Amino acid sequence: MPHQIIEYSANLDNAIAIEELVGAMHKTAVGLESLPTAGIRTRAVRRDRFLVADGHPDNAFVNVSLRLAAGRTPDQKHEAGEALFGTLTDFVDRHCEGLPVSLSLEIQEIDPEFRWKQGNIRDFMARRAAGADARIAE
Repeated sequence: MPHQIIEYSANLDNAIAIEELVGAMHKTAVGLESLPTAGIRTRAVRRDRFLVADGHPDNAFVNVSLRLAAGRTPDQKHEAGEALFGTLTDFVDRHCEGLPVSLSLEIQEIDPEFRWKQGNIRDFMARRAAGADARIAE
């Protein structure tokens, strides 16, 4: 954890390079001390069926949900939200000038009692950092 889920309306496909947005948001998250790099996952989900505001077909949206494990202070969550929303707004402003776009970001804290996880990414990261071959021997 943390996971960023970027939802966006399909009518932004020609205005935004979604891969670049995913990269920019991921880079910002990695740069935050309160978010452990090994746990960061950033993904985008295109929404083909949507209505925004008055339903005009030009209306678009980007919504980011940042899901975090419990334990961060309000200040840490605020810092993360401000940094990520800044990246989102800067990116969209550069690419969507003149388009009606609604932007939002929400931080959701996950209850540890109802969370299950497993992974070996940290082991691989440690081996790569030590200069070792990160692949598992067959």
